[in-house]
Amino acid sequence: MRHAAAFFAGAASVLAFAPAGLYPILPVSFAVLAYLWMEPRPRACFWTGAAFGLGLFGAGVSWVYVSLSEFGGMPPLLAGGVTAALCALLAVFPALAGWLQARIPASGLVRALFLIPSCWTLFEWLRGWLFSGFPWLSAGYAAPSWPMEGFAPLLGVYGITWLTLFLAGGLWCMVSRRQRIAAAVLCVALIGAGEALRTVAWTQPTGAPFNIALLQGNIEQDLKFRPERYAQILETYASLAEGSGARLIVLPETAIPRFFDRIDPAYLARLQATAAQNDGDLLLGVPFRATDTQYYNSVLTLGRSRPQAYHKVHLVPFGEYMPAGFHWALRLLDIPLADFSAGAPDQPPLKVADQRIAVNICYEDAFGAEIAARARDATLLVNVSNVAWFGDSLAPGQHLQIARLRALETGRMHLAATNTGITAAIDRDGRVLARLPQFTEGRLELAAQGYAGVTPYLRAPDWPVLAASLALLALAVLRARRRR
Repeated sequence: MRHAAAFFAGAASVLAFAPAGLYPILPVSFAVLAYLWMEPRPRACFWTGAAFGLGLFGAGVSWVYVSLSEFGGMPPLLAGGVTAALCALLAVFPALAGWLQARIPASGLVRALFLIPSCWTLFEWLRGWLFSGFPWLSAGYAAPSWPMEGFAPLLGVYGITWLTLFLAGGLWCMVSRRQRIAAAVLCVALIGAGEALRTVAWTQPTGAPFNIALLQGNIEQDLKFRPERYAQILETYASLAEGSGARLIVLPETAIPRFFDRIDPAYLARLQATAAQNDGDLLLGVPFRATDTQYYNSVLTLGRSRPQAYHKVHLVPFGEYMPAGFHWALRLLDIPLADFSAGAPDQPPLKVADQRIAVNICYEDAFGAEIAARARDATLLVNVSNVAWFGDSLAPGQHLQIARLRALETGRMHLAATNTGITAAIDRDGRVLARLPQFTEGRLELAAQGYAGVTPYLRAPDWPVLAASLALLALAVLRARRRR
């Protein structure tokens, strides 16, 4: 019964994330988990945490099956097994958080308000780092449009995670009548502080607003790499670009499904002329071949600025590269260009359209500390993606929610150009200024603004929250030993 309650609480927490976006469900779900974790046996807490994780990831990352089966060519039964195995692996992290918090002797009050938030946050960070990381569905990503988003420029996604678990602990205290008045006051004060912080402008406009155009070609994933569709894809993006007078035109990830050196020079000249006519630049998502065995998932510039390139740094295991010992998996997956090389981690912003643009490609914007490192010297964030791999699933909405938190953390506008959606422009306060409908061909045009300045999170991303969490656990251990 306890495991069933944990499982359904975990599954219900997915409603806090996009597209539903009902953040208050998250602290309630975690309050249920806190109640179940008051069990003193570490082994029992491990399995309760595993059940919660299976519910959370089983409901929240079901789109992996779509990618593997519908577009990766994997047999449905095998794709289902791989998806289930991934969810089980991800569930180990909340399971270990439950085990660790139960290993430290403490009162229910201390456990709910400090131990559980610290343990969950540490293992959530570990999940976003180990084996190249899978930070999807980190609790802090549910915050945009709610008062807790005010803490993003200070503490980042993991800070909001810790505070969300603290709210859950406060709810547990109120329900269990453990210092419920004090807990209620703390929770209200925390929400009030978050609301007040939403009004703070951490960065300042730099330069005048300028026009941008984000192109959404809506090229079906199962047709994208067919040779007979190549000419149509070229014409789609050329026509969309030529219909715009924007100073910055952005095409999605691998918009042109052919190596850059194999694209007709006349077509590139056509795009170059379009950007130059607007006295601006164009960002082109395209595979770039450095040698016969080394190629990158890249964004290249065309226009009045000097030619520049960004090569994707944080690649997706099994999607963009095969880890050592797993190249046999290429025989099971029908994924073109599945063995990219990683770009250098210290690539400077692209200087185009009188802006300094920190480009990231698809999954990269899920890693806050990496984006923060590139955003310090940038005035604008641009993400290019091809989430057509996930079809009509939860993934595109969740990806947009992640992008909104990156805008909040960095105090920069975040522009997202995608193949099938969701193409959107996000202001520095996390508001979606405009977006295109999914699965439609179109061009999103609006005025963008560059920003300068450094948020507290840009100065010190992630580690202050992690250090504080470790310190709280160490203090609890020392306190328990002194009592003994």
